[in-house]
Amino acid sequence: MFARITGVGSYLPGQPVSNTDLLNRGVETDDEWIFSRTGIRTRHLADSSCTSSDLALEAGRRALAAAGTDAGQLDLIILATSTPDFIFPSTACLLQAKLGNQGAMAFDVQAVCSGFAYALTVAEKFIRSGSHKKALVVGAEVFSRILDWEDRTTCVLFGDGAGAVVLEASEAPGILATAAHADGSHHGILSVPGSVCGGKVIGDPFLRMDGQAVFKFAVRVLTDVAKECCEGAGISPSEVDWVIPHQANIRIIESTARKLGLGMEKFIVTVDQHGNTSAASIPLALDVAVRDGRIQRGHKVMLEGVGGGFTWGAVLLEF
Repeated sequence: MFARITGVGSYLPGQPVSNTDLLNRGVETDDEWIFSRTGIRTRHLADSSCTSSDLALEAGRRALAAAGTDAGQLDLIILATSTPDFIFPSTACLLQAKLGNQGAMAFDVQAVCSGFAYALTVAEKFIRSGSHKKALVVGAEVFSRILDWEDRTTCVLFGDGAGAVVLEASEAPGILATAAHADGSHHGILSVPGSVCGGKVIGDPFLRMDGQAVFKFAVRVLTDVAKECCEGAGISPSEVDWVIPHQANIRIIESTARKLGLGMEKFIVTVDQHGNTSAASIPLALDVAVRDGRIQRGHKVMLEGVGGGFTWGAVLLEF
């Protein structure tokens, strides 16, 4: 028994917010400064009433429609997010209620920007075991809630959104190999070092990042984990049709491409339109490439992400 993606969907809140729009909002920056360093032109920002489960609901509905199925048939819901609606219950359970599903196993995965790769890896194991048949795997984030809008080195990088896939049991191979790792000793270079205690915020509630350290770490592990997945599937990186990396920074993507010996024409890039949407970035980019016709049935696609923790993971699949 194998696990195969049968439908994809995504959702972005509101209208695109340009780099110039950020300047008009009081951020001390400009379009050239942001684009030259990150490759980002626009991002989407949710309003104060919109939650991660709201974004997940729209993306999930679109993935279910693409798969030709309905929420009542799901027996597994895994939602990757670092910006949950509540401390508890899980955002996956809130999504389940909004979808009208009852009885499916539902839980969140918190691996920051690697979250979707982690969640898809976990879902594949459930399906391969035979215990579950049809899963909805979602990455959803409202990262704008944890940004310090006076810190231009971080606030210009991120956006909000959601992406989802339906993963089903299949007799034909779908997911060919997975790999996931973590090293908590690097937690200090990217974190939100705050918590809630006694109704008060303890520590710093905003995202903090050492950009240069993250860059070096990300390029190394993204290269290594892609090669690990290829070795697990018995193919070379050159046989991969498309690579969908975590959309953090165009320089990270270009450096990873060089390390893998692949041309940028094989990489799906949406960071210019979406910014860094953390766990949502991979399924958002996957949906864009499926809907515009670049990714076709039979193509080999590498999904890979790296995030705070530090975590990193990859999934090699035949679409």
